[in-house]
Amino acid sequence: MSDSFDLIVIGAGHAGCEAAAVAARLGRNVALITLSLAQIARLSCNPAVGGLAKGNLVREIDALGGLMGHVADATCIQFRRLNTRKGLAVQASRAQVDIDEYPREMQRRLQEIKGLTLIEGEVTAIHTDGGTITGVQVSDGTDYSCPKVILTAGTFLAGLLHCGDEQTIGGRVGDGAAHKLSDSLRQIGIRLGRLKTGTPPRLDARTIHWDRLDTQNDTLPEGRFSFSKPKDRMRQITCHMTYTNEEIHESIRGAIHRSPLYNGTIKGTGPRYCPSIEDKVVRFPERNRHVIFLEPEGLNSQRVYVNGLSTSLPKDIQDTMVAAVPGLEDAVIMQYGYAVEYDYADPTDLGPDLQHKAIVGLFLAGQVNGTSGYEEAAAQGLVAGISAAQDRVFHVERSEGYIGVLIDDLVTRGVGGEPYRMFTSRAEHRLLLREDNADRRLMPRGRQLGLIDDEMWHDFQAKLQDIERGQQVLAAAKIFPNPATLARLEASGLGGLKGPATGEEMLRRPACTWQKLGGFIDLPDISAAAAEQIEIDVKYAGYVARATRRAQSAQKMDAVKLPPNVDWRAVDTLSWEIRDRLNATQPTTLGQVGRIPGITPAAVNAVANWLTKRRAAAPK
Repeated sequence: MSDSFDLIVIGAGHAGCEAAAVAARLGRNVALITLSLAQIARLSCNPAVGGLAKGNLVREIDALGGLMGHVADATCIQFRRLNTRKGLAVQASRAQVDIDEYPREMQRRLQEIKGLTLIEGEVTAIHTDGGTITGVQVSDGTDYSCPKVILTAGTFLAGLLHCGDEQTIGGRVGDGAAHKLSDSLRQIGIRLGRLKTGTPPRLDARTIHWDRLDTQNDTLPEGRFSFSKPKDRMRQITCHMTYTNEEIHESIRGAIHRSPLYNGTIKGTGPRYCPSIEDKVVRFPERNRHVIFLEPEGLNSQRVYVNGLSTSLPKDIQDTMVAAVPGLEDAVIMQYGYAVEYDYADPTDLGPDLQHKAIVGLFLAGQVNGTSGYEEAAAQGLVAGISAAQDRVFHVERSEGYIGVLIDDLVTRGVGGEPYRMFTSRAEHRLLLREDNADRRLMPRGRQLGLIDDEMWHDFQAKLQDIERGQQVLAAAKIFPNPATLARLEASGLGGLKGPATGEEMLRRPACTWQKLGGFIDLPDISAAAAEQIEIDVKYAGYVARATRRAQSAQKMDAVKLPPNVDWRAVDTLSWEIRDRLNATQPTTLGQVGRIPGITPAAVNAVANWLTKRRAAAPK
């Protein structure tokens, strides 16, 4: 094995897998070093991919040539479409995946990539020389040289597990932690903080009274994330629902002093938007019940993930809680819930390529940047891998993708002392960033990078041609209000017609669908995906046009570049507070200035005026 690489990726979670895979596919000689090769791409928490806003990230990763969507589709055991009663901008896909098959499928794909070497070991130190990466050292003393490192340590940096008053060193149950690496990062100047996340108990499926539980019926058996249809599909399963009650809440209140989250044992801040059950009971005392989703972990596993019951309460309290849940009266806990506390690096120290501003060649991606979730991690890994492999910033605009929103939020705003989770509300251009158009938004960029193969690109081009054919027919075809047509329109629930209408005008009606329109117009034979896109484009045309104008205005601000390494303390037209914020962040565009917390519109104008004067004073 060589001891020299173009790039070394530390950690083989979801960020590490995407980073290593894409960098190797772009022609770099890459090493992926992980504590355990058997644990590559392990689903440490819930065995699911996607969800609200997260599904957008998965589709975007796929459109750029990443792996997550393909692997999720190949190992999916239940696919759901969320928020279907709401607008398209907030609808989302979520796949329950097989907890054993997902890592196997990811490992298989990684092993097929030329130029990618998998190494089992614990990285204990990152070497630098004059602020530039030179290599890493593993626990057996072996040194590997490289000019670039992507750190994707997840929850393993000084990881500590909490279950009541029990504490165990580890990044997740059954694994160790990386304490020496944390020390090494501090030595080279990385600012670290402390965060917390948690996981619920796992139950034995054979001890659950399934007949007493509600089933989830909003499933989509043929649903998928990737543009490419999977060759095989796994058997689909049913997930169930139940609820907590006042008896459970009372037991939690009585034991809250034993919770490491509330008695001061845990120092790190947990995710506000994915709280533990004890957090829910304390913060929402008016709620007399909370929903619980029972999600089988795999087709060949008896373990059931209890989504909604994340906790670090002692085991005896967990026993009491579970036994009081309807349908779980006799359930056996196979693994108790726990919290994990870990080190993270301040992402405001990173540039838009996720490279550290003070250490050349060091990139950070995933939960080490303070994020929460597999999808956020994978998206960061993809950006860091492409940037590191290309030797230039790979940038997605906020108006171009949720990936752009994620990265810009991290490097501009930071995580605010709590794990960052992606939401549709974080995307000001979310009407443009729907799941359904991720391929049209980003696949051309993936193809330009060389990450979209010929077959996938051919299918994408065929879809675009179908859309164009359908739009042409809609614009040309007309429906006339004769008695027979009016009667059929009324019977179809499409309303009346005072004069001739084009197919496009008819499709704009809320009750009209592509299928219904086919009863009045000779529509072309096109794919269901193309038909869906045409219908969405027509119905949302006015809204999309307004959103596009707003996005273009924002892009103009982002097109105004700021010089690097500005000493903002010398800009006396700004308050000292604003100068400190700008110095800490070092924004690269005028648009980014406006997104820094605490920066007022007046301060943005002052920066713009300063920039104009600076340019005017520059030598011609």
